[in-house]
Amino acid sequence: MTTTDEPSAPGQAGPAGGSGRLGPPPWLALVFLMPALLFLGAYIIYPIVFSVYRSLWDAPGLQFVGLDNYVRMFTRPDTFIALRNNVIWLVVAPALVTVAGLIFAVLTERIRWATAFKIVIFMPMAISFLASGVIFRLVYEQDPESGLANAVITTVHDTFSPSAAYPDARPRPEGPLEPAQDAYVLRDSAQPGESVLVPLVGVGADEVPADAEPAAEAESRPDAITGTVWVDFTRGGGGEEGAIDPSESGLPAMEVQAWMDGELRATAMAGPDGTFALTGLDEGDYTVQLAPENFTEPYNGLNWLGPTLITPSIIAAYLWVWAGFAMVLIAAGLAAIPRDALEAARVDGATEWQVFRRVTVPLLSPVLMVVFVTLMIYVLKIFDLVFVIAPGSVRADANVLALEMWQVSFGVNDQGLGSALAVFLLVLVVPAMIFQIRRFRREES
Repeated sequence: MTTTDEPSAPGQAGPAGGSGRLGPPPWLALVFLMPALLFLGAYIIYPIVFSVYRSLWDAPGLQFVGLDNYVRMFTRPDTFIALRNNVIWLVVAPALVTVAGLIFAVLTERIRWATAFKIVIFMPMAISFLASGVIFRLVYEQDPESGLANAVITTVHDTFSPSAAYPDARPRPEGPLEPAQDAYVLRDSAQPGESVLVPLVGVGADEVPADAEPAAEAESRPDAITGTVWVDFTRGGGGEEGAIDPSESGLPAMEVQAWMDGELRATAMAGPDGTFALTGLDEGDYTVQLAPENFTEPYNGLNWLGPTLITPSIIAAYLWVWAGFAMVLIAAGLAAIPRDALEAARVDGATEWQVFRRVTVPLLSPVLMVVFVTLMIYVLKIFDLVFVIAPGSVRADANVLALEMWQVSFGVNDQGLGSALAVFLLVLVVPAMIFQIRRFRREES
């Protein structure tokens, strides 16, 4: 008679005296996890614990001060400036990058050269933040000759509103001209039928237009005030002050005005030889004036690295770097959207904008949220772009918490306060990380 072996109950020994557990013992799994746990403890857990511990001590770490560093942190104006800038970053940068990534991702489905477009947009991600900061530090240079941003702006501005031709021109101290606000006027009044001389100095050879001709004396006209405006300077020496010499050049396009009783009566532009004629004048004494527009400083663009625009400028650089990251993730989400839903909306009569707003965006909302929260985490820790782009004179205006932590810890060498700032920054980052982890878990389940 044969007997059959019944399965062992949980916790009872099996036929060979084992525990009945399938798979390796727990201690073997711990052995394999140990290297990762040691790495996690050495590079993450220990620095966090030590930072919390160090924040309770004074700057040199010799005296226990408790929460004094945290109290001091929230009573420093620099901390509130950094916190304010972090809020600006948190509100603007993630939303801006997410929207840009969404636009780029949609474009990649509409254009033929989508691969080349993706490469161009994603390429900044292959550049280090330090190198990106150096690039944009050069882009934002004030001088249009070296700063790309101002070169573009000044080109567009000068196309529609040309800059003054003679910003450095001025009269001699004892000459016939005297300053009047932003302009220059003749000391003596003039009447129709007279011809006046308007000598100027301070005009460099590179500022004289190419169409300028040798200065000539204007012919008198009974119905107009005529004259000559020219560079009263003979290169190589010689010449007579206040008189037109053969080698001296006229100043074309110089605007000349005639005023009487506070009213502008006539305007004329000097010709290539510097001559002009103010016509249509009645009898009387007129004040001849060189218009202020002749001497205004040339437009040099915006002060991107000034205290007003420094934070928006750095956010623009951040957009350039991270737009490719957002585009790639959102494009992957777009590829996973069922095309049947889009086609059904179009069949029902929806326009492309309605399909995008009411079908595409809702279906992409999980991906958009992942991108947005990930960017929020990175924005809270932003450091390198601010450190590299912002000049020292405006770094306080562009300050953020991570940069303030570095400056306090290694600039002022106050490790206690720097550790308190690090702990505060960790407290701000942790909620976003927890939200992201929970979202990933819900999607997996």
